[in-house]
Amino acid sequence: MMVHRMLAKDSLLRNLKSGLTAVLLTSLLLAGCSSGSKENTPEAKPNDGGKDASTAIGSSYPLNTTETITSWEILNMNAVTFYSNLADTPFGKALVDQTGVQVEYIHPNDQQTTEQFNLMIASDELPDVIEYDWTGRSAGSYPGGPEKAIQDGVILELNDLIDQYAPNLKKKLEADPTLDRMVKTDSGKYYVFPMIRNPSGLVFRGPMIRQDWLEELGLPVPTTIEEWEKTLIAFRDEKGATAPLSVTYTGGNFEIRDAFIGAYKTSNSFYVDDEGKVKYGPMDPQYKDFLALFRKWFAEGLFDKDFALTDTKALDNKILTGQTGATVHLLSGGMGKWMDAMKEQDPKFKLVGAPYPTLNPGEIPFIGQRDFKYNPGPSKAITTAAKNPELIVRWLDYAYSEEGSLLYNFGIEGESYVMENGAPMYTDLIKNNEKYSLQQMVSQYSKPNGPYEADERRNWNTFPEQDEAVKVWSKTDAEKHILPGFLTPTAEESKELGKILTEVSNYKEEMFVKFIVGKEPMESYDKYVEQLKKLGIERAVEIYQSALDRYNSR
Repeated sequence: MMVHRMLAKDSLLRNLKSGLTAVLLTSLLLAGCSSGSKENTPEAKPNDGGKDASTAIGSSYPLNTTETITSWEILNMNAVTFYSNLADTPFGKALVDQTGVQVEYIHPNDQQTTEQFNLMIASDELPDVIEYDWTGRSAGSYPGGPEKAIQDGVILELNDLIDQYAPNLKKKLEADPTLDRMVKTDSGKYYVFPMIRNPSGLVFRGPMIRQDWLEELGLPVPTTIEEWEKTLIAFRDEKGATAPLSVTYTGGNFEIRDAFIGAYKTSNSFYVDDEGKVKYGPMDPQYKDFLALFRKWFAEGLFDKDFALTDTKALDNKILTGQTGATVHLLSGGMGKWMDAMKEQDPKFKLVGAPYPTLNPGEIPFIGQRDFKYNPGPSKAITTAAKNPELIVRWLDYAYSEEGSLLYNFGIEGESYVMENGAPMYTDLIKNNEKYSLQQMVSQYSKPNGPYEADERRNWNTFPEQDEAVKVWSKTDAEKHILPGFLTPTAEESKELGKILTEVSNYKEEMFVKFIVGKEPMESYDKYVEQLKKLGIERAVEIYQSALDRYNSR
């Protein structure tokens, strides 16, 4: 195990060659990690960890302990408005009161999460618990995925621990075979306490458009590509919009995702076709048609001329100043935020959700945004540095109990919520705060994302248009075509994928911009596809197909 850990350390250190100086490395190590060195800590094993302490800790809450757990996790950006550490929030204090467990939270810098995670792993200084994406699905997640993380001696396999000490989570997994299949590896290893989304929380992003402008112009909400073009021309010519359609483009990600692209029955990334085969959308013949459309819209001033430079702040400005009348964005962080900001300045300002566009009227959109009930990112793994795994498991399992669920979802009874007819309801302190939004207030008293089950009764929408948008965006075939984000390629496959995807993503995004702005002729599309193949995209498709086949046979 020590050899594996050293190899993992070497690999992660190599990943950190992106120009960090020794001084920065040292400062980040000091800032990002706490005690708990594995050099001084006995190897924690699922079957023996804490057995002797079992009787002393007890199985009811609050637990009988004086130990302090260390937890590395991102602090919600809304909570940062009020506090710099989760332990100081009303939620953090209530969690200590209810579980009896003191927690020292370590929060990475929001802009350097990946770098600080890699440094922490490579440093051999681990906290007890890490809330992070362990799937290996992207460049930011653990290289090699959960099987590799367990093999490297970084995190614990949780099967026996959950079986013995997590009755609440165990009950949920036994009751839901689909969820159970999602949260373990191909070999059957549980590796995290999962964030479980509720059914109404699976769809939260899609196309949105200025309803007040549509009403002024006598236009319906567009549903097809042709209707969208007619509407964007009207926004440009009649409303003076300089960027009628705009989206964010940050970190090399075109945040239009699969909107508009899906009209051509393909995707902006990997997807599953109608026969269950994995495909890479940006090399499909029909992807060329999507590029041609946006190239035309760009040239005609219908699509933002500055799209490649538009980050969240720039998009905020364009939406709120009337430069843009349509976008693809989030339910709360976009639609809710913008309508809230304009409710006094321009009471007529109204955004509504538009269907994912299709080529022909009446078609069901091929794809759209839809997540799965297991959300890997905010899920917690227990590290091998944990001195008392049983205590940590019991602490984590509290979140899946009835009492814990109320705290994680609604906060503190009598302060942030009250029970009305047997159902928790947010108080005026949360819903009608004069200074802060509902999302900001909720973040102090509960945990917006984390290892627990989101309550179906929880609703953070502040406008009826948001509720309607979810219904509109849900009417797609996305569930059938989206490639699950929790597949578990083998360690070797993950190593191959990492190299291929880095090169493919960089080239694909570079060419995407060139095609749209007209710097690359559309006649070069075949050469572009050939280059993707030379970079190994077909091997990446094979790997994902194997991982999908293994997942389907679990």
